[in-house]
Amino acid sequence: MQDAASRLKSVAEQVLGAGLPVRIRAWDGSEAGPPGAPVLVVRHRRALRRLLWKPGELGLARAWVAGDLDVEGDLYAALDLLAEFIWDRGEDARSLTASLRDPEVRAAVRSLVAMAAPFVPPPVPREEMRKPGRLHRHTKGSDRQAISHHYDVGNDFYELVLGPSMVYSCAYWESPRSTLEDAQRDKLDLIARKLGLRPGMRLLDVGCGWGSMAIHAAREYGVDVVGVTLSQEQAAYARKRVAQEGLTDRVEIRVQDYRDVRDGPYDAISSIGMAEHVGAERYLEYAGDLYALLKPGGRLLNHQIGRRPLNDESAYSVDEFIDAYVFPDGELAPLGTTVGLLERAGFEVRDVESLREHYGLTLRRWVANLESDWPRAQRLTSPARARIWRLYMAASALAFEHNRIGVNQVLAVKTPERGESGLPLRTRDWRS
Repeated sequence: MQDAASRLKSVAEQVLGAGLPVRIRAWDGSEAGPPGAPVLVVRHRRALRRLLWKPGELGLARAWVAGDLDVEGDLYAALDLLAEFIWDRGEDARSLTASLRDPEVRAAVRSLVAMAAPFVPPPVPREEMRKPGRLHRHTKGSDRQAISHHYDVGNDFYELVLGPSMVYSCAYWESPRSTLEDAQRDKLDLIARKLGLRPGMRLLDVGCGWGSMAIHAAREYGVDVVGVTLSQEQAAYARKRVAQEGLTDRVEIRVQDYRDVRDGPYDAISSIGMAEHVGAERYLEYAGDLYALLKPGGRLLNHQIGRRPLNDESAYSVDEFIDAYVFPDGELAPLGTTVGLLERAGFEVRDVESLREHYGLTLRRWVANLESDWPRAQRLTSPARARIWRLYMAASALAFEHNRIGVNQVLAVKTPERGESGLPLRTRDWRS
């Protein structure tokens, strides 16, 4: 009889309809696959039960989170090699359902079931978020729960990953040799200049995180800032930083839904890495709420991850791993959809800048920070959650680098009826 690794390789190649590009090491110590390739370690036959009970990405995710699956060698190289089978299988690729119609494949799966015995459903990792049905998505309550799931996992853990800047969005790199802190400072300053911040202005920072944009705007540009977040832990951390900077007279941090902000008008609004949480069904409402909160002539800087458009937009589905373990109910829209909805809300869109390559660089630095003190990272949160963050950040870095997703800064103006936008003639100078 074949050893476990050879049998796994054979089954995987029959189901996928292609050669497996990584090496497999099974729980019995056997190995099979291309010599020198990254090694996919199947630590326990329980990983097979997870895949059989939940075929596809969610089953793989549960096996990874639980530690039943691992990668030895270069994680980026392994994900690159496996991307075709996990994320990039287009309409012409061999689907699992189609594969199972093949008698040989069905026989291979029966062999897999025998290897996975006893065939009982494994427990779901506790880090997986249990969510209400679709009808309850993007209510204030469900959004609060989703934000807490992602952000309230320990400020010390985020300090390790993000570094001193405590900015959880794409940095703005002068060079790949720049420090993460310099690149994040440059991103905050770019946003401040695009918004034309000046002393005496009021800025609303929607999804303010740990307070970095609010502090930068108040300290460097003399503006009064209201920052809102749904995360209790973020708010407590941000308030402490504001006090340490001596900016309590200029910066107010609230635990508040953006839909409940009623003290406009503001001169400017920054929304940095927040709109991905809004959802397609709420996006026009989001854009309209921010439009209403601005003074005539006020500017919105919307910094948002976007995906590539599909020929059939109704076919879009949220990534199962991200939805269950990282950003519950998060949704990505194509850039054109975002711009169109901002315009429908009344905004004049004046500038769009893609920072796609910048996010790949940012994510690789975060992964390096995480890996540099891996034992401490696991202690600060949990071994399973540290594994989740490592996988999602490494996979996301590759997604940006390979143009599967992008990130864009959209500058929009609440242009008065007389048509004076207040922008400089050469906007990319960002001096006014």
